[in-house]
Amino acid sequence: MSADAATVRQALRDNQEEPEGPARNARAERLLAEAEQNGDAALLVEALVHQLQVYNYSSEKDKMFVPFARLLRMWDERPGDFDPFMTHHLFWMFKWVSSSMVDQPHIPLASIEKWQDEMERRYRLAGHSERAVRQGELEIARHLGDLERAGQAYTAWQAADRDRMANCHACELHEQGSWQALRGQDEEALAAWTPVLEGEHVCAHEPHAVLAASLLPLLRTGRAEQARAHHLRGYRMVRPMESMRYSVALHVEFCALTGNEPRALEILADRPAYFTDSGNPGSLMDFLAVTALLMERLTELGHGAQSVPGPAGRDWTAASLAAGARAQALALAARFDARNGNGYVGEQVRERLARRPLLDRLPLGVRAVRLTAPSAPPASVVAPAAVEPARDLAGLLAEAQRLSDARHPDAVAAWLAVGERAGQPGEAGALTVHDRASVEDHRAMNPSLPPAEGVEAFREAARLYEEAGDRGEAVAARARGAVLHSMQDGGTDEAVAEIEPLVAMALALHAEGGATGRQASGVLVCRARILRQRLFHASGEAAPDAAVALERAAREVLAFAGSLPHDRVAEALGFLADIAAGRGDGRAAAELYARAAAESHAAELPWDAAEYEARTARLAAHLDDHETAERAARAALEHGGRWLTAPGRARLHLQLADVLGATGQFAEATEHALDAAHWADEAGESESLGVHARHQLGGWLLRLGRAAEASAVLEAVLPDVSAEDHGDGMVVQTLWWLGDGLSTLGEPRAAAEHWLRAADIARGWPEQDDHAMLAQLAGQALYRADLNSEAERAYERAGELWRALGDIPALVRTLRVRAWIAVRDGQPGLGRARAFMAGAERECERAQLPLDLADTYRQTAELLAHACEGEPGEATDDPARLAYEEALGYVDRASAAFHEAGPDHLDQCTAGMLMAAWLEADLGRADAALRRAAEVLAAYEGVPAGADGTVDARRSEVESVRGYVAGA
Repeated sequence: MSADAATVRQALRDNQEEPEGPARNARAERLLAEAEQNGDAALLVEALVHQLQVYNYSSEKDKMFVPFARLLRMWDERPGDFDPFMTHHLFWMFKWVSSSMVDQPHIPLASIEKWQDEMERRYRLAGHSERAVRQGELEIARHLGDLERAGQAYTAWQAADRDRMANCHACELHEQGSWQALRGQDEEALAAWTPVLEGEHVCAHEPHAVLAASLLPLLRTGRAEQARAHHLRGYRMVRPMESMRYSVALHVEFCALTGNEPRALEILADRPAYFTDSGNPGSLMDFLAVTALLMERLTELGHGAQSVPGPAGRDWTAASLAAGARAQALALAARFDARNGNGYVGEQVRERLARRPLLDRLPLGVRAVRLTAPSAPPASVVAPAAVEPARDLAGLLAEAQRLSDARHPDAVAAWLAVGERAGQPGEAGALTVHDRASVEDHRAMNPSLPPAEGVEAFREAARLYEEAGDRGEAVAARARGAVLHSMQDGGTDEAVAEIEPLVAMALALHAEGGATGRQASGVLVCRARILRQRLFHASGEAAPDAAVALERAAREVLAFAGSLPHDRVAEALGFLADIAAGRGDGRAAAELYARAAAESHAAELPWDAAEYEARTARLAAHLDDHETAERAARAALEHGGRWLTAPGRARLHLQLADVLGATGQFAEATEHALDAAHWADEAGESESLGVHARHQLGGWLLRLGRAAEASAVLEAVLPDVSAEDHGDGMVVQTLWWLGDGLSTLGEPRAAAEHWLRAADIARGWPEQDDHAMLAQLAGQALYRADLNSEAERAYERAGELWRALGDIPALVRTLRVRAWIAVRDGQPGLGRARAFMAGAERECERAQLPLDLADTYRQTAELLAHACEGEPGEATDDPARLAYEEALGYVDRASAAFHEAGPDHLDQCTAGMLMAAWLEADLGRADAALRRAAEVLAAYEGVPAGADGTVDARRSEVESVRGYVAGA
């Protein structure tokens, strides 16, 4: 038995709201079969139109041509079966069919041109403008690479009148900008797209597509920050939409050209079917081309063996997918070129495959998969200028010695280069024993060397220094080995015992002239370093003694190094600062760190100063001295330069971001948070530092009103935030911010889900204010989403919490909203709503809240009038008349209460007076309505026009009341 027409029509409407994809298409096909069985010709038209719509917005666009041909034949045979709405759809879909044909290489070019001519003929006969026809011709000409014809079509399109068949403003602006971009006019393209990007013109697929199209033009015109924002905002929009593979390809390409290859891999993994969905060969070709571009970039960077997402059925590496995707993309291009009779499509694909990165690095703020270690160093990596290999060993040796004398961080790499060159054939014996000792000494300082090997290397260096006759440097090398020993598990006490005789030996040698002051003071510094290591590991009663020992050692350095270079003084001051910080004297510690930094600068060692500046910044921030903290953090970043480690750089950027955020400098805070997240990823600390950076970044973006970017960042970081690692508070704050962002973006249901999750966590906290607020926010979002029963439960929960907290105004607000929920469809109705409003009145009276009571009166009046079915009748017992009369009483009570509250509440009072005037007018009492309207004018007598927007609005509404009464 076939379904009745009403049931099928409702099912068609329901299916229209389902997500794009094969499931929706399959249901449309079943509904078409039901419509055919029903026998209702108009219903069959509707089902065919629906099928065309779902095919067009899916990966199965190739299925739309047959049902459209059938629909057109039905129109030719029985146009009476088409109502005006379906007639409009038929002509509208001509555009879809014509433009989609160019993406199907199996359709001959002659057939495409024939369909275009047929569209032009039918539009002309139906009296439609040629605007849509010329836009279709532009798309065909662009595809063929016939830019002269395309230019003529563009001009004709823009000159033609807009009518009901023209594409929406947003889609037209997208096409206009795309034409400008194709001609290399990026600025003009971006200008054309601006109304779409700013929300002036939008539709179901815009600004989604324009956000993607704008990415490379923005990069090419130097607007990297805006491009990043468009990527974060735009990919969120296209991700759930199956039909937007072309736009997804643009996001992949953007990532591949901005150093965000891992992010591009995640995008590919989001939609595995995109590799094989063949319903739109044109977008498949684009997707495969950018996939090949990405994979070739990964291979170039040394990640050819990286496992990557690809077509189902086998495992893929970057190298294998690069070859496969390139071959497929070019094969599809060849099919198009064979159909078109030229090589234009192939040329475009090859040009795309040859594109080079536009930026080496553009931090996005979202975490991505971590790539495996490169199998070979990327070709683009070069040695730092300071350690660039010289032409011969003598030159390398001179450079290494120069850097050592300057105590430059690159000295280690320079001596390693000396050792490597000396080991080559023909260089044997070219180094003196002292040179070999220096090579071994600096090899021990290499941070990539395991500590145990480093200790042995220092011992070998000491032996060679002894052999070379440099006893002072031999003792210093042994002392450096003891420091490294102290950093190994269980090595601290052994190192303390080891260092004392070395100190005695160094001081004796210095007294005899066998060791320089730098060498002897260096051994004293090594002792202090070991004692600081012991202090870091001390606990309980041992800690004070460890601190005393370190302080004594630091002061010995200061006493000895009075006439020595500033760097020894700096390190000793740093030890004293560590002790002060450990004792909780932050101000003294910050002052000592600042002095240490100054001594490092005096020694012309800015890279050493950076560490003390970083510590100064950290302490100053803890002391709420934001000015000092900001200045010190900026200095540390500047002076640390390229010698900062990735973790150190991440911490400094996050530290500075926190200070800037605390002082309201959110725009710059976001930039440093982005850098912090990037360097945390580089350091392998995505789950620690990276999480904190992204969490803060999301909050600051939200404060800047950049809700789409904030939501993308917070959605990405949320899975990494856990109560175990980061605490309940951070989890709740992330969920709260994400709810705020989604609510701003018009996604209330998703916002409510996050707020409710946060509320469930906050339920267990001692203080329940956050729990109550989150429950209320969830109620508001559920109300906006028309999820009435869920909203009622959330508001009930919030109300109980506000009552327990003694916040009666908040409780009253929940009761009033619950009243409004009660009169929505499927809810208890007016009786329940009255009960809630009465409860709100009682709470206001009990707590003596006159303004809240006045607002409750006003809302009760609005509720009573809103709940009426129809206009008031003449009979005295007419239900609507009785409700309006009751509402009038409530609104009078509201106005009186606002009047009594004083002149600050005049606007609320006059709003009630005008509501009363409308009610009087609807009750047929014209004189009373006009009198009340006149009272509003009198209340604002003497206020000039234009001086107050509210006053102007009230006066305008008075005129509306008068016009309504006059026309009644």
